[in-house]
Amino acid sequence: MSPQAPGSALPACPVCLDAVPRILMHVDGRDYLRCDVCEATFLSPAQRPTAAVERAEYLLHRNDPADAGYRRFLQRLAGPLLARIAPASEGLDFGCGPGPALAALLRAAGHAVSVYDPFFAPDADALGRRYDFITCTEVVEHFHAPATEFARLDALLRPGGWLGIMTCFQTDDARFAAWHYRRDPTHVVFYREATFHHLARRFGWQCEVPGKDVVLMRKSDPPPTTTRAHSTP
Repeated sequence: MSPQAPGSALPACPVCLDAVPRILMHVDGRDYLRCDVCEATFLSPAQRPTAAVERAEYLLHRNDPADAGYRRFLQRLAGPLLARIAPASEGLDFGCGPGPALAALLRAAGHAVSVYDPFFAPDADALGRRYDFITCTEVVEHFHAPATEFARLDALLRPGGWLGIMTCFQTDDARFAAWHYRRDPTHVVFYREATFHHLARRFGWQCEVPGKDVVLMRKSDPPPTTTRAHSTP
C-alpha cells in the first residue's frame, strides 16, 4: 500500500478516541500514525493483519511454561503484582496464548486464575465474571480496537482491582523504523509511558510503572456510602 495522501481522511486514535492522529512515517510498506494527545503510535487500520495471519504468527512463538528464562521474563510483571494483591485473589490472564505460563506462576502463589485468549482459550464464561486482578503480558500491542479492549478490562475488574500490563514502551521516533518490536507483523499499536498515564486518567485508574516495560493500574474503590440521619418528628 502506498503512503496515505496528506489531507485524506484519518481515523480517530484507536487508543484514546480523543483526537485525529497525524501520519508519522511510512516504513517497509506500512503507514504508521501518531496521536498527539495520548502519544500512541499505530499501524494504519487498513494494514492490520487478518486473524489467520495473527494465529499463524503466534504459533511461531516459543513461550514454553517450562522454560526458566521465560518464567524470569514473566516475573517482571508477576513480582510487582504479587506484592500488591491480597492473598487468594481471583484473577484473569487475558490473552494467555497457547501456553499460559503466567497463570501457572500466579496459581503457584496461591491465587485462582482464569484464562482467556480469542485464539487459544476462547472461554466466554471467563469474560462473564469480575476479578481482583487482570494480567496482559505481550498482549496490548496486538489490540485492533484498544479503546474497546481497555473499556472491557475496566468492566471486568472489581473496584480496587489491578490491571497489570507488560509491553515494550516506545521511546525515540528515530529508532522506530529499525525497532524489532515494530517488525512483528502482529504488533499494530505501540505505547509510551505517557499513553498509559493518559488511559489511567480516562478511566480513573491509579497508574504505576514499577519497572521497564511494565505498568500497573488500580481501579478506584467506590465512594463510601453515607447514611443520612433521620430527624425525630
